Amino acid sequence: MLKVLYEDQELLVAVKPAGMESQAARRFEPDMVSAIRNHLVMNKSCTPGQAPYVGVIHRLDKPVSGVMVYAKTKNAAAALSSQLQKHQMKKVYEAVVCGKPVNSVENLVDYLKKSVDGNDSQVVDKGITGAKRAELTLEALRFLEEGPNGGPLTLLRIQLETGRHHQIRVQLAAHGMPVYGDARYGRGEKGPLALCAVSLSFLHPRTKKRMEFHMEPSDGAFAWMKER
Repeated sequence: MLKVLYEDQELLVAVKPAGMESQAARRFEPDMVSAIRNHLVMNKSCTPGQAPYVGVIHRLDKPVSGVMVYAKTKNAAAALSSQLQKHQMKKVYEAVVCGKPVNSVENLVDYLKKSVDGNDSQVVDKGITGAKRAELTLEALRFLEEGPNGGPLTLLRIQLETGRHHQIRVQLAAHGMPVYGDARYGRGEKGPLALCAVSLSFLHPRTKKRMEFHMEPSDGAFAWMKER
């Protein structure tokens, strides 16, 4: 069931569960756009007989959970998309990683390039054709000497300064701190990907008031960290 954090005539803020697509899925799989459309129809928040407008503003990888905002009008979609492009929309993530950072607070700057098929990304040297600058700031919140994988785990809070394909997962893995449960860039741990978009803030497209929404991840490795 769709977990709605806020809704008005212009937008809807909801929690995307891990394993669900952020936008319309090509196959018969659950996706956030379909879930929101069903919500709007059931709550009679759209014109009868017409498919509700749901504008996708930003995306989260399928295995990543987190707070997302969707537009209910084209004007709201344009305003929110403009904020995203101008870096006025702020997103904060939490991740449980294997290993630990050198310092409690670090700024990571790398250059990422997508694979030929576009499914993966990797850190490459600056100046390589197709490489894009990627920057994030991390803060260590909690550290365990031994997690379920037998090695150290660290709970990180991450502020994205750029938005690149698989950026958090690729950068952390390249710096020796793969996200726990990352089957693509990690070490093969079993369990859900321990990466969550815990906070989202933006200016309301109509009132221009700063709005901020939060969620608390509580499954998988996040639960393990909080129990210790």
